[in-house]
Order: sequence, then C-alpha cells, then structure tokens
Amino acid sequence: MPSADVSARVAWSDDAAAIAAVQVRAWRASYADLLPAEVLSGLDVDEAAEGWREALARPADARHRVLVALERNLVTGFVVTGPAGDPDCDPVATGEMTDLTVDPHQRGAGHGSRLLQAAADTLVADRFTRAVTWLPAADDTLRAFLGSAGWAPDGAHRTLDLTGDGSTTVKQVRLHTSLTDAPATGPR
Repeated sequence: MPSADVSARVAWSDDAAAIAAVQVRAWRASYADLLPAEVLSGLDVDEAAEGWREALARPADARHRVLVALERNLVTGFVVTGPAGDPDCDPVATGEMTDLTVDPHQRGAGHGSRLLQAAADTLVADRFTRAVTWLPAADDTLRAFLGSAGWAPDGAHRTLDLTGDGSTTVKQVRLHTSLTDAPATGPR
C-alpha cells in the first residue's frame, strides 16, 4: 500500500488563508463547550488570515516560526514556536510551543506527531534546551498526547479571561520538556 504524501515545513505567507481556515474549524470544534456560540460563529477566516499574513511577514523575533503540516499541498495543521514569554523562563534557553492545532477532519492521521517533532527540531535548531507549552487544564487528550512525547507539568498554572469581562475563563497548566533528549512521538 503506498504511503500518503505528508510532511511538515515552515509556513509561507501564502499559507495564511489555509492556516486561518484550520484555526477557525479547530476552534469551533474544540471550544464549543467553552466559548459562547456567538463568539465562535463570529470568527472570520479572512480577518484571521490577515493576522497570520502579518505574523508570517514580520515575526517579532527571528526565532518566532510557524510550521504547517501538509498532506500533499493541503495544510492540515500548524504550530508556533519561539522564545518563552513567561517571566520565570529564560528566553535564551527556553522555547515555547503554542497553537498546536490539527484540522478536526484530519485528526488521528499523524499530523500532530509530525508537527510536534517539527516544533522540537525547530526549537533545538534555535538553540533552546528546554520547551514549555500551555494547554487547557481540562484537555486530557492533548495532555496525554504530549505526555507520551515526554512533556510533563512543571507546576505553573494560570486562568485566562477570554472575553475580558470575566464571563468566560479557562484554567491552563504549563507543561515542559527537555530538548536535549530526543522526544518520542506517537500518532495523533
């Protein structure tokens, strides 16, 4: 049986619309129980694409990168890497992985594993020795996936106010991993 044409690479500005479309679909699927329906229905792919175009064209730091997972030429997911922004992290030694997102229609095909490995490789290439990521405390699936790849809680936690008025909050936990050991990844 022939293998699928799948890969991961650094995103290009031309990928902005596809990244935005994946993001909107993923948020609508993943946050349906968390965010008000009007917030989710109001997500605009074109507006998000413009934000991604800007981020891809003018990253805040040379080490800020967006990586995409591909099946042939179809963007199936994305992840963002860069220096850790938390005040208790050394931004020279500690990198951060954010927005590990796979299109809901593409989950379970290994795209998350490819993105996780590409993120780790990118962070290592940028000379980080440790990485952190934040995830919703209630997301047991993502926590188990990352745990199987060597990520573990480091004791940090926070509550995000998603709407700015306190009506919609999400508790998050921070996971960390050493980048000096090769991370193991499994299918996602």
